[in-house]
Amino acid sequence: MYNGKKVVVVLPAYNAAQTLEKTYREIPFDLVDEVILCDDASRDGTSDLARRIGIEHVIVHPDNRGYGGNQKSLYNKSLELGADIVIMLHPDYQYTPKLIPAMVNIIGDDLYPVVLGSRILGKGALLGGMPLYKYIANRMLTLTQNLLINYKLSEYHTGYRAFNRQVLETINFNENSDDFVFDNEMLSQIIYAGFHIGEVTCPTKYFEEASSINFSRSVRYGLGVLRVSVSHLAQRLGLVKLNMYKRLQPRSNTNSPVSL
Repeated sequence: MYNGKKVVVVLPAYNAAQTLEKTYREIPFDLVDEVILCDDASRDGTSDLARRIGIEHVIVHPDNRGYGGNQKSLYNKSLELGADIVIMLHPDYQYTPKLIPAMVNIIGDDLYPVVLGSRILGKGALLGGMPLYKYIANRMLTLTQNLLINYKLSEYHTGYRAFNRQVLETINFNENSDDFVFDNEMLSQIIYAGFHIGEVTCPTKYFEEASSINFSRSVRYGLGVLRVSVSHLAQRLGLVKLNMYKRLQPRSNTNSPVSL
């Protein structure tokens, strides 16, 4: 725990057996209370490995629900477990677990309710092997999003994120897409709800075992990001009223464990 706040790490997993244990062993368990893994219908024994290495809370989707659907299960479960701080960490070892203490400190000391691990601050992305076309697309999309959403982030596309409980209870993330654009919809909801976002520099690694989407999926993702940004602008100007931006009523935090 940190300052009396329960810290939970959530792992959205899909065919992560080759990198899961390495990621898990670097989690700082002197700070982290619980780990939840959601196996989105992997074919490589990810969930079996997760149980063998000691992950207590393992959710298994019998059918693949997508990256967004995976996160929905994880965030809902973390709230059921009474989490006060939730860190979403990819189990493919693309992001280092060694940044968890910094992210927890920022949220636990009430500096920011949301923290992103940014690959763009500094030169971490290109040095870590991010393909040039992805880097250029990241910069162009982020510039467009900052203008449309009226915010300023170094990037909207990192998969390394931490939230306090109030954020997850307030935004209507269950209304979001089950695909990769879920991440951007979530940031749009967070900004629209008035929560401030902090960023920390994050080194990243691109290698064969790390998860990545191909060019065609990247194009579809980029178009989805633009749709989200335009929808955010329309919602902010009062031109539309979308259910995804509806604020929710906080649920009770009982801190009682829930087992699967």
